[in-house]
Amino acid sequence: MLVSVTRLRVRSLRHLPAFLWQTFRSNRQVASANGFRGGRLLVDRRRTFWTLTTWDDERAMKSFRGSGAHAQAMPRLSHWCDEAAYTHWPATDDEIAEWPEAYERLVREGRLSRVEHPSADHTQRKFLEPRLKPMICQEIKPTLSKRNAA
Repeated sequence: MLVSVTRLRVRSLRHLPAFLWQTFRSNRQVASANGFRGGRLLVDRRRTFWTLTTWDDERAMKSFRGSGAHAQAMPRLSHWCDEAAYTHWPATDDEIAEWPEAYERLVREGRLSRVEHPSADHTQRKFLEPRLKPMICQEIKPTLSKRNAA
């Protein structure tokens, strides 16, 4: 199993509606993606969004990433966001990682994505810990038909 974490900070309120629409579309896509096992979306302070997804393997994750709504949104992220980072790692069990582990992995192993207008925190690889109280989080589950097929 593979765990993938992304952290994106939308740089301006004016980009938020388009970003949220693409997030909605990508969430619909991921739920029915082949090899998707489950995940979470965390809405954090300062227009920051985290995703934590689990996959059968890297091939399944890359197939999702390069297709559909997600592939359409990715080129826009460099304009919409002033901070963007990601990491992934092999998991030894079927449990979805928790946010503290996701944060630790991102700090330790994360890669920066290119953004057109990087914040000072992006340039310095400073990531605020995700706010867990109050937590605004959505569980993302594979669609019922996908679960039954497994």
